[in-house]
Parts: sequence; structure tokens; C-alpha cells
Amino acid sequence: MRSLLILPVLTIGLSTSAPRKQTADATIKRAIAAWSRVKTVRATFEQTLTNPLTGSKMTSTGALQQRKPSKLAITFTDPAGDRIVADGKYVWVYLQSATPGQVLRMNRTDVGAANTDLIGQFLSIPRSAYDVTAEGTEKVGARTARVLVLLAKPGRALPFVRAKVWVDTNDALIRQFESTDANGVTRHVRLLTLKPNAVVDASAFTFNVPEGVRVVDR
Repeated sequence: MRSLLILPVLTIGLSTSAPRKQTADATIKRAIAAWSRVKTVRATFEQTLTNPLTGSKMTSTGALQQRKPSKLAITFTDPAGDRIVADGKYVWVYLQSATPGQVLRMNRTDVGAANTDLIGQFLSIPRSAYDVTAEGTEKVGARTARVLVLLAKPGRALPFVRAKVWVDTNDALIRQFESTDANGVTRHVRLLTLKPNAVVDASAFTFNVPEGVRVVDR
């Protein structure tokens, strides 16, 4: 499904001073510390989903709002009308571009629902579950970021087998990330704008089922 950001989204940090040289583990610790101080988020994003099984590559754009610990609202501008809403109890996946006439409703604790918080996953997975290496610095837009590669250790059931994250050298915000699952499907997300601890709309975290739309429970 081209729109499934499961993003939850998304993220990360307040300003802290960054040393010139920093190990991969130190970079992760900075990002975790910054994320712990964030209560709400507003962001816009561009996502590219590449599926080697079908040979497809699809790009989508949209905006998200998040209130920790369990509320998320993603509104896609392309494809327009698609939405993902976590209201604290359920996660509603409304993708009319892929499955018209229905909305998927999942309990917040379901595995699929957990994947809606991609950034949170990178920062909450136990460090013992993956190997991490630093791959230098790169520009993400106008910002400089430290690049980290995370590889799931054998036998670990993680939502990714490989992930790559770009952590801003100045404020520890994750500006971009890419994850690959066990089927080889790669999701690349670039945050175009990011406002931590911004004012969010309470109404955004409520999903009202449109008339004529069937609710499918999972």
C-alpha cells in the first residue's frame, strides 16, 4: 500500500551541542535523549516505497501530527484523501487509493499498528538487538546529518532487517530514514519540515467513519 507510513510517526529532538567526533552509539544516545523531551510533533514528509517483488516504486507526500505516547494523525496530500489515525485505542488505516470503500481498524497493540511509529521503533529497540555502524556525514536538504546503519542481529524479530537513519549533527533530530523489511520492501522517508513540541489539533486524532465505508477489524 503506497500510503502506509507507519509512521508514526515521527519525531525527534531538541537542541543539544554536538561534539565534532561521535561514535555510532553516542549518536543514538543523543537522539534518544532528544526524543524523550518531545511531547508533540508536526511534520511534512515525502515517502518512497520500493517493492522488488512487484518491481514497483511509488512516492507519496503528506503531513503528520503526533501526541505521545499513542496518538498519531497522518494526512496524505498525494494520494489525496488517504489517512492513518491512531486515537489511543485503535489505529485506523483509510487508504482509498488502494482499498476504496473500506477502513482497516487495528488495536494499538497489534504488530501492524506498532509499525506506524517508525522513528519510535528505531529509538526504542534494545541496543542488543541490532548492530550499528557509522557511515560519515551527509546533507539532508540544508542540514548536515550523521548517517547510521542498523542491522538486525540473527534470530531477532525486528520490523526491519536493515535501517539507515540520518541524525542532525546540531539538534539530534532524525531528518531522514530508510528501512528494509524481510521481503526486501524498502521505505525511504524524508522529513521536509519538522516542529517538535508544536501545538497539535486534538480533532486530528479522531477518525469518523465516512458514510458507506466498511470497517474491517484485524
